[in-house]
Amino acid sequence: MRIGILTLPLHTNYGGILQAYALQTVLERMGHEVCLIEKKWKPFRLPLWKTPLVYGKRVLKNLAGHPYPIFYEQKVNREEPITRQNTDLFINRYIKRRIVDDFSELKESDFDAIVVGSDQIWRPKYFKDNIGNAYLKFAEGWNIKRIAYAASFGTNKWEYTAAQTKECAQLLKQFDAVSVREASGVDLCRKHFGVEARHVLDPTMLLSAEDYIRLFEAAGTPKSPGTLLCYILDETPEKTAWINQIAKERNLVPFRINSKVEDRTAPIAERIQPPVEQWLRGFHDAEFVVTDSFHACVFSILFHKPFIVMGNKGRGLSRFTSLLSMFGLEDRLISTATETKSFETAIQWNGIDTILDTLRQKSKNVII
Repeated sequence: MRIGILTLPLHTNYGGILQAYALQTVLERMGHEVCLIEKKWKPFRLPLWKTPLVYGKRVLKNLAGHPYPIFYEQKVNREEPITRQNTDLFINRYIKRRIVDDFSELKESDFDAIVVGSDQIWRPKYFKDNIGNAYLKFAEGWNIKRIAYAASFGTNKWEYTAAQTKECAQLLKQFDAVSVREASGVDLCRKHFGVEARHVLDPTMLLSAEDYIRLFEAAGTPKSPGTLLCYILDETPEKTAWINQIAKERNLVPFRINSKVEDRTAPIAERIQPPVEQWLRGFHDAEFVVTDSFHACVFSILFHKPFIVMGNKGRGLSRFTSLLSMFGLEDRLISTATETKSFETAIQWNGIDTILDTLRQKSKNVII
């Protein structure tokens, strides 16, 4: 079948890139012809009528000691290609895409099926288009298969308006199969959409560690410069002290595998995101992982690395609890750096792999 994948736009987020790569790879191994549907990135522009007010506020912010680029849009447009140069190399090399200016350009004859997912595609604040299009509003009336695979709301709180809820419920009821990434998503679909959904693995977990090792070996990626992998999305002094303490207690050398890509005030050289292959190699080389990222938990499990995760409430906490409960690893989650837990008990990887093999088969069975 000719299958389109609809997910969040790919940029510098490693988890977002790799879940798209994994889902495409799995579908291709099933014998399908696959491409990712993506809207063309457009330069940021401020509406002319807003310009005086917005610029004025930014000037006041700077005078008050809160540095903020006055010409933010121009800065983003200038720096975006630079910060994502490495991740774009991976995307262009490994992910087949159909890039459109608008979803209305797509035609029924282009696809036999469209798979929606994964990542937080059903979270309105992350899906920047009309949220109805995350439920294939643009394909209403088409005679195609509609599949939601591991789609995520990102949170167990309902963030839709009444109008959005009504529209998306009607659209989702036209789907042939619905699965979600978090257990809480099953409840949200039932309660707000009147649709039964299945709980499945994130696409990245449908591939093995060996699949990812082949990627960084093919790129000739050098060995990581340490033994304690630190993948922190939201840096704070508390987390830095936490990492240093763990490094000291375990006699490990900390290393980071991400840049300050989201910090618009940082020098551009510090914001260039390292290659995807380097990120993957970090998990292979690490002896221990500390993180506040969902996908870092996923790859710690795939690569059999002991880890601690600090729950990231702002980005969605239910993702962590759902993933860890699948494997009986809830004790790996802490809420603050001052929380004391013993992590000396070794993770029983044989048992984890048995669970993973079972979940993989069940998850693959619901894709197509």
